[in-house]
Amino acid sequence: MPDPAKPATTPAPTSREYVLGTNPVELERLGFQHRLWSQAAHALWFRAGIAPGQSVLDIGCGPGFASLDLAQIVGPKGHVVGIDESEPYIAFANDQARKRHLPQAKFAVADAAQIHTLDDLQAGAFDIAYVRWVLCFVPDPAAVVAAIARHLKPGGRLCIQDYFRYETMCVAPRSEAFERVIAAIAKSWRDHGGDPDIMGRLPRLALDAGLSIDHISRIEIATARPGSTMWNWPDTFWKVFLPRLEELGYITEADHRAFLEVWQARSADPAAYMHLPPMYEVIARK
Repeated sequence: MPDPAKPATTPAPTSREYVLGTNPVELERLGFQHRLWSQAAHALWFRAGIAPGQSVLDIGCGPGFASLDLAQIVGPKGHVVGIDESEPYIAFANDQARKRHLPQAKFAVADAAQIHTLDDLQAGAFDIAYVRWVLCFVPDPAAVVAAIARHLKPGGRLCIQDYFRYETMCVAPRSEAFERVIAAIAKSWRDHGGDPDIMGRLPRLALDAGLSIDHISRIEIATARPGSTMWNWPDTFWKVFLPRLEELGYITEADHRAFLEVWQARSADPAAYMHLPPMYEVIARK
């Protein structure tokens, strides 16, 4: 039987691009983001019962930061396979696995809904599948959930972390200029086939894929205040994505400038704080 830890054979390369771009600045931001949210990720994995010797599928793994953590949990007798559309990020992840001496972690380029095209991934091969900040971007999340379900063993768990009510993100004191840009971000995702409120639909999609729901909860995190570590999470996102949003025509130069003026003012205000986009988690069982 093919080993799920073997490098998956990918189809012929096609032109793929991560929604926020594939570049050194975004790579650094993703690493910072994973560190800030690693406690929530590890808590979910603990709840799902990830253990040494298990096989894990990480869908939309990006540069592999979560996958490499998972590889240390499952150990040398376990397997982690990371799948992502970005060829540069997959190359980075495979390089990191070699440098960290984690041969149980392998990475392959593939569309999240087309993992069945990978020759070395067998149906029913995985104990755990992990999906974070992926289903909010894909045009057919039902197809992705169904594809993942087919690759789980009986009793295997699908662990998801994603957004619900993204557009409630705001700063206090509130600002119309700030919220106008947040609405434009959400619109840009929807126009490109995504759904910034995807977690509201995911439990039903899991049930439709033949899974049962073990767990649903909101992820509680520290309130972002100026000077706090979490305040820097959205700050790194603005720097990467807002120029792209302006380039695509979703905001004007004046909108961009007004937003940054508000953000700068709130960042210097000890009375300010930020309502971050709500994150929820689900564990579904096959």
